[in-house]
Amino acid sequence: MQREFRFSQVFNFRDVGGLPTTDGGTVRWRRLFRSDALSGLTPDDRQPFQRLGIRTVLDLRQPDEIAEDGRVPPWDGLTYRNLPPEYPPWELNPYHDRLDPARYLADRYREMAEHAASQLAGAVGVIAGSVHAPAVVHCKAGKDRTGVVCALVLSLLGVADEHIDADYTRSTAGNEAYVAWQRRNGQPDLVMRPHWRSHPGTMLMFLSELRERHGSVERYLAASGLARDHVTALRTHLLSP
Repeated sequence: MQREFRFSQVFNFRDVGGLPTTDGGTVRWRRLFRSDALSGLTPDDRQPFQRLGIRTVLDLRQPDEIAEDGRVPPWDGLTYRNLPPEYPPWELNPYHDRLDPARYLADRYREMAEHAASQLAGAVGVIAGSVHAPAVVHCKAGKDRTGVVCALVLSLLGVADEHIDADYTRSTAGNEAYVAWQRRNGQPDLVMRPHWRSHPGTMLMFLSELRERHGSVERYLAASGLARDHVTALRTHLLSP
């Protein structure tokens, strides 16, 4: 099955299906996608995008980001949901070159999990609904907010942290493609910053430390408002035995 998809100005779109679970199952293909901002879709992308059968677009961006960049085109058959996580802006803890980028990113994801627990649980709850599938979850780059939501979902499905981390690292290629496109289109001096990459080990640290604080990903999400029925529904429609 094809995992990555490239559209005109969308660079980090992929299927999270096919990942193995620890009990011998597999995440179902063509049920959940992740992406950078879908405002980059153009009329030329309409047919290949609609062939994926996507019903629900879950946008994790803030209102000011949507106002600046726009949202997914209003194509037939799409339901749009906006659930922005609220957490301290990264400018309060800016990245600098003396930092380990994986450690820096894991710390930012920890802050997100602490401050935006209800919004993250809400996003997982949307993905859990089979009526919403196939769904695509996205933010601006498809790496950080999207990465955390997908990590939580995949962990609930029983995917090992190593596979979650490996899927996360795929976003580096998409962000490199975005930077290259920007360099060709008006920002020739733009360079890829270390914390724009998806460094191996980042999700391993985030998930391990989340469990240390809360016992398990499931307990963290339950305390954040995710109903047990949502966990059951998620596993029912997103897992192949």
